[in-house]
Amino acid sequence: MKIALFSDIHANLPALEAVLSDMEKRKPDAVYCLGGGMVYVPVLKWAGFPVKEVAIPLGLLLNGLNTLLALIPYARNKLVDWKGGLAMAAAAFIAAPIGAYTAQFVPVKTLLILFAAAVAIAALRMTLFARQPEPETMMTLKKRSLIGGGAGAFAGFMGGMLGLGGGFIIASILMWMGYQTKVAAATTAFVVTFSSFSGYLGHMAEGRFNWPLTIVVLIAVIIGSQLGGNFMSGRVKPQWVKLLYALVLLAIAIKLIFEAI
Repeated sequence: MKIALFSDIHANLPALEAVLSDMEKRKPDAVYCLGGGMVYVPVLKWAGFPVKEVAIPLGLLLNGLNTLLALIPYARNKLVDWKGGLAMAAAAFIAAPIGAYTAQFVPVKTLLILFAAAVAIAALRMTLFARQPEPETMMTLKKRSLIGGGAGAFAGFMGGMLGLGGGFIIASILMWMGYQTKVAAATTAFVVTFSSFSGYLGHMAEGRFNWPLTIVVLIAVIIGSQLGGNFMSGRVKPQWVKLLYALVLLAIAIKLIFEAI
């Protein structure tokens, strides 16, 4: 088994090098409020790794680690709304393994189409709202918790099934609730950490794991997430973040859609 795992990495070594290079170029992944899940899964797929067995589970693990590490500078700068994000995090944590379990019954092509649709929606949403001013009012904690519970469950399920962590949904809902961009990004990292690790454990329970590949790509993500988290919590402009985020996602969505059809 170990020999087979290492042989799989060796066969895909040139593509894996491209994956790591791409991750280094995208080191502000935490800036996008998603932890990089919308980048990891397609890049791993394009590198030649199986979607269900490798790309989705590993994408969730990397996503969770990225957002977990991003929480350090976010928390240090007091950007995380712990109370406001608690209901979302709990609901996402419960729903993500259900989504992970459901993935085995969905054809790969369907998963990729859903993935591309999610990425396109996120890109369009961020493009349409990129020039809007920062919100000045926020919903009450009770209302945020009620809405957040439902949104977190949906985001966790979809994220666990597609390998996203659900950040594209969480970030949008938080901004709609009245969160400013930096606080929304930080709180999204909090929620997505729970949904990503929970979803990953759901895939792991199905026997989808590759130790050597995981160790290699984890190193790149640890470095990139810290750089991205510090960049976001410091001098970056919210409007610039939204536009850059949208362009990256739109490019990924277009490529996936062309491949699917």
